[in-house]
Amino acid sequence: MLLTALSVAVPVSAHADTAPRQNAVITWNLHAENAVFDVARQSPTASARSFAIVQGAVYDAVNAIAGTPYEPYLVAPRSRPGDSTAAAVATAAYRTLEWLFPAQADSLRVKYEESLAAIPDGPSERGGVAVGQATATAMIEARRNDGAFSDATWPVGTAPGEWRPTPPGFLQTGAWFATLKPFVVAPGPYRTPGPPALTSAAWARDFNEIKSLGSATSTTRTPDQTEAAIWWDDPRLVEWSIKRQLATTHRLSLLQTARMFAMVDVAAADSLIACYQEKKRWHFWRPVTAVPLADTDGNPATVGDPAWAPLRTTAPSPEYPSGHACFTAATTTALRAFLGRDDLSFSAHSADSGTTRHYRSLSVATAELDQARVWAGVHYRFAAKDGHRLGATVARDVLDRSFGPGRAGEQVPS
Repeated sequence: MLLTALSVAVPVSAHADTAPRQNAVITWNLHAENAVFDVARQSPTASARSFAIVQGAVYDAVNAIAGTPYEPYLVAPRSRPGDSTAAAVATAAYRTLEWLFPAQADSLRVKYEESLAAIPDGPSERGGVAVGQATATAMIEARRNDGAFSDATWPVGTAPGEWRPTPPGFLQTGAWFATLKPFVVAPGPYRTPGPPALTSAAWARDFNEIKSLGSATSTTRTPDQTEAAIWWDDPRLVEWSIKRQLATTHRLSLLQTARMFAMVDVAAADSLIACYQEKKRWHFWRPVTAVPLADTDGNPATVGDPAWAPLRTTAPSPEYPSGHACFTAATTTALRAFLGRDDLSFSAHSADSGTTRHYRSLSVATAELDQARVWAGVHYRFAAKDGHRLGATVARDVLDRSFGPGRAGEQVPS
């Protein structure tokens, strides 16, 4: 494994709350979030593809101008000493976002012109623009016709344990991610053990847990568990903010920030592809279906409740494994690999819960996410556990194959 080699010793500043100079990678990550979520309203799953595309292109641009100290994700176009890294970041992000969201071309162009206006005109700016354009073009060509937003559907069944569309919308969405072209690793080898048999004690245990703790009217879930369930379920994913906060408090350079963001987002995207393949393979029913129909599962230890509803709205995809557990485990695995430690302090605010939650380690945060999916009433404990394991495994394999040390100074023509 190459995770040790991938890590960097990034000391936590004694004055971590002091704002560093503007970081163009963070600025354009915020612009990307605005385009991806605030305007386009992409689902958390679809947004994983978008962020991987943008941050992969940005990383290649910054890495090229730095002299290719790390392996390029796709290309390392030739650059000259003094080429503007800020111009390269803005161009790579702008061009990929414009391709992803053509309807936002005008507003994105305004942000791009504002970024270039802050850079003196001349060869440095032009060189940075050329590098950013080259990496964006390479990314767009790599992701063109990658299977995104196809008309793929989930298997639907009516037998006990089989997934069927869920309230309130009874939608069929997101199945295309199971056949999306991977960014680094093919998802085929990654397998989960599958849900427990409906007649087993394991099924009864996890079923009864979510029936009690995940109900919209639960009297066993604590106020803090309710807050955590809502906080982690915010569609403006708290992981986006955590990633930027760690880059800021650790005072990462443009290259370090670009590399960390690309590692996180590419690993998360590939983890979700593997996760969604498993969702399609098992097509297991959601709690919102299982609890009302529990009297049909053949297990005497489960009892149906036709009036049961979960705390949070169920996503329109099969239950097993948990996509959010896959995503968050991949995210924290990549962050741990880059920063070289688990004991990191961070926090994030959720508009849905109206609260800010604080953590002192990546592992504690990820463990809470796994439980929060149960508290939200949308995933059984076994789905979160197996999703966590799958996400971490795929992320490690992505990082074994990409973003490692390169041969500094050797550049590859685009």
